[in-house]
Amino acid sequence: MVSQTSRHHLQKFLALLAQQPAILVQVDAAQGSVPRETGAWMAVFHDSLAGTIGGGHLEFEAITQARDILKSRPSLPVTRRFALGPALGQCCGGVATLRFEAVSQQDAHRLGQQLQPAASPVALFGGGHVGHAIAAVLSSLPFALTWIDSRDDVFPEGVTAEHSDPVEGAVRHLVPQSAVLIMSFSHAEDLEVVAACLIRQRATADLPYIGLIGSKTKWATFRSRLQARGFTPDELAHVTSPIGVPGIAGKAPEVIAVAVAAQLLQVVSGR
Repeated sequence: MVSQTSRHHLQKFLALLAQQPAILVQVDAAQGSVPRETGAWMAVFHDSLAGTIGGGHLEFEAITQARDILKSRPSLPVTRRFALGPALGQCCGGVATLRFEAVSQQDAHRLGQQLQPAASPVALFGGGHVGHAIAAVLSSLPFALTWIDSRDDVFPEGVTAEHSDPVEGAVRHLVPQSAVLIMSFSHAEDLEVVAACLIRQRATADLPYIGLIGSKTKWATFRSRLQARGFTPDELAHVTSPIGVPGIAGKAPEVIAVAVAAQLLQVVSGR
């Protein structure tokens, strides 16, 4: 699953572009504290918008200027610098350089590829309540989800998922740099998936995050069994268990999902 929010913005943009021209506003460069990162975009039409460059006065001013540019339809992109200080009514202190480009229906294919949101791969083992909650949260974030279970009747309709039995067999086929979340219905399956991930990590070192749901007691038991299989303390240190950013209380699936999503965002940012 690629971020549904980002995909929605792009779909809306392209649908409107089929009917009328627009000005594509992109953050071309960013220095200091600014609302959005380089590459963030919004499309400004005569009477509608798609996407966002962060809101606030910067976006308001960009919309005003984009609509002025839309009237003149320049042949080349226009680049303008905005200092986010008192003159703009903001106190961020940074500088954003915005690129204004006139676009029309003939640019749709190029823009569809250019603006397709980047997504970090996540492999989720487990189709239970927490798995469903995590899948729902990740669908609005910049992740591409591969959802795996040994049971083939646990996934909701409309979701691309994989049935693998034994479930650990799917580990060798994961996209490189996948973050792995392990939360099957069976502790025995969980153990085998962790072991398969550690074997792959030993060989290729391309799984930046291996997260196992459960208590500290569960992980202590797993650690002992994995050590008996020959995994070293350094290898076992690559497993995060319990999962989720610390300090968030509650065991409801939705609460766990938010904590896990936050931790995955930290992993992506750190990488």
